[in-house]
Parts: sequence; structure tokens; C-alpha cells
Amino acid sequence: MEKAAITKDVVEQMGLSSEEYENIKKLMGREPNYTELGTFSAMWSEHCSYKNSKNILKLFPTKGKQVVQGPGENAGVVDIGDGLGVVFKVESHNHPSAVEPYEASATGGGGCARDIFTMGARPLALFGSLRLGRLDNDRVKYLLKEIARGFTTYANIAEIPVAGGEIYFDETYEGNPLVNAMTVGVVKLDKLSKARASGIGNLVLTIGGATGRDGVEGAAFASAGITEEAEQKKSAVAIGDPKMGKILREACLELIDKDLIVGMQDMGAAGLICSTSETAYKAKTGIEIDISKIPRKEEGMNAYEILLSESQERMLAIVDKNKLDAVKKVLDEWGVPFAVIGKVTDDGMVRVKDGTMLEAEVPAKALAEGPVYSREEKKPAYLEEVNKLELNT
Repeated sequence: MEKAAITKDVVEQMGLSSEEYENIKKLMGREPNYTELGTFSAMWSEHCSYKNSKNILKLFPTKGKQVVQGPGENAGVVDIGDGLGVVFKVESHNHPSAVEPYEASATGGGGCARDIFTMGARPLALFGSLRLGRLDNDRVKYLLKEIARGFTTYANIAEIPVAGGEIYFDETYEGNPLVNAMTVGVVKLDKLSKARASGIGNLVLTIGGATGRDGVEGAAFASAGITEEAEQKKSAVAIGDPKMGKILREACLELIDKDLIVGMQDMGAAGLICSTSETAYKAKTGIEIDISKIPRKEEGMNAYEILLSESQERMLAIVDKNKLDAVKKVLDEWGVPFAVIGKVTDDGMVRVKDGTMLEAEVPAKALAEGPVYSREEKKPAYLEEVNKLELNT
């Protein structure tokens, strides 16, 4: 691909500060190329790194006698006895739903479902929680209709019951609706699968849908403010495929049940670069991939687009090479496409090649451990009045 020059404007357009850019150079020991900078833009976005909210989120309780898995995995797990665990995931699709409500709400439910079955749990129910502007606003009526349609259409085709939801209307949400999806499932605790790229020499596979340009830069897009320019970026919203999601679910659950998977992660926000860097970081390993082996929806895609695509219904799986034939048999029986794209290494790097050409080489730790900020706090002027309200209990 043509290597674009890294200028101050390019850094700013990628949502990075000048201080963050200097930090990236320090972590890499050199200037990043355009593709490498794009991976930091996605992984260091608020959507992926929680850099502005992590210190606040840490204040919530996350440990307990029955907590099997807290923050840091695809989903949370609570022990309910008899060797079973409840697995749950809540995901927000606020900004995308303001721009492309049908697709954004559909992928919200689908993304939560994948995070559940990636861990070996069968999704049992979907829930939705919405906050929208006043219902006498035509734009709000449109958003409500399309959000509900996207959420339920995906769930119906994927055959996951929508068990409940809630909705509130207030003018404060007219500029930015809140759209949260939740999936709940059950797993046998001895079959719990985690996102780890363990085992030097193990194979790296993509499983599921092909990679396209939909959702490229979606993580950075979801982290930015809603502006007139942002509202035109509909290509940054990924498009769901519930039929593929259904067979992908069944295939993955069978692979996990048969102990054919070393580790697995959904390719959601930040797509391939997120799943490779996070699984390698958690296992203290590295990953080397060849993007020329990745099935694509579109011609002419470059490394930047392939790494940051958020095309839906895709998994990254780590597989023992001695079990590849058994994995292939399961996937072929379900009609789920897959490709062997690389291997686990021991050097802590995410190395991306296109055939023989090196496109990116970044420390997995640098991508997965984004910066953390303690922002200035300011008490809202309206809070005192709000606290006087007596809510029905």
C-alpha cells in the first residue's frame, strides 16, 4: 500500500493527541507508519481502552464469592451452582445508533451474543435498554422504530429470544440516544473458554464471515462526538448477518464442547487488530498473521482496512495444529468458512504481513494497554435539583 506521511493533521484526524503520538513513538522506538498509527487510533480510543473512564469504572465492585470472571474477558461469569455459570454482556451502541439505527442496534445484540458464545455459553435471552428524546419529535420516532426493528430482526433470525427491555423518553437524549443491548447465557464451568493466544506455534484462524470495509474506524467513530460530519460516516457502522451469526454460534459451541479450541475472541470493535493484540497480550505471547490469506468481501482492500474492519460474525481462534482436521470437520459440517492466517509467536509482537511484505509490527502490550487519564471533575449545576426528586420505589 502507499505509505501516507504522518503529519500533525493525520494524528489529530485519528483522534490521538500530540502527547499520545509521542508516547507511541517511545513505545515503538521509532516513527509508526500509517497502518500502525491506525491500530493505535482504534485501540487507544475510549471505546476500546476506556482511557477516560477506567479510573471511575474501577470504583464499581467486581469481585465476590460467586464471581468466576470479572472485567477483562469477553463477558462476565457468575457461579450459580451445579457446575453452571451465568454469562452476561452489556454493550452500548449509542453513537452508531444515532447515525444508522437499524444496523447499529442489530450489531449491538449480535455482538453481545458472540461475546457470550465465545466463552462457551449458549445465549438464552436478549434485552434492550433505550433512552431517547421526546416522542413528539419526528427524528426520535424514526430512531425508535429503526432501533427496535434492527434489534428484533437480528434476534428473530438468529433465534435468540428477546426477553425484555426498557425505554425512557427525555429531551436531553435528542442529540445522543443511549442504546444498550444485553445477552445472558449459561455455560458449564468446566467448558469455559477464554481469549488467550497460548501455545507457541499454535495456529491462528479466522472463523465466520468475510472481511469488508464496513465498520472501518468504527471504534474511533464511536468514541468521537456526534457532529454533522460524523453523521455522514455511515460506512463506519458495521452490518450484521444474523444467518451467519446463527451457524457461527452453533459451530463455535461445538468446537468448545469438543475441546478443539485453545482460545477465541470475537472480532468486534477494532476488528482483527483488537482480537490479535488482546489475545496475545493476555497470554504474554505474540502473533504473526498474513492478511493475504483472509477471505474478503471486496477487492483492493489494504492492510489498514483489513486490520480495522468491523465486519460482523467473525471470530479469531487459536488452534493446536494437531487438531486442525477436527476443527475443519466441525466447521465444514456447519457451513462456516475459515482460514488459517498465522501462528502464535514468543516475541510479544503483533506482526502483520501481506504475503512477503511487512505491513505492521507493534508490541501487543502497547496496543492492549492504552493510556489512562484522571479527568477534571465538575459537579453539574442541575444535580442538586435532581437529587430533590422523589422516585417511586
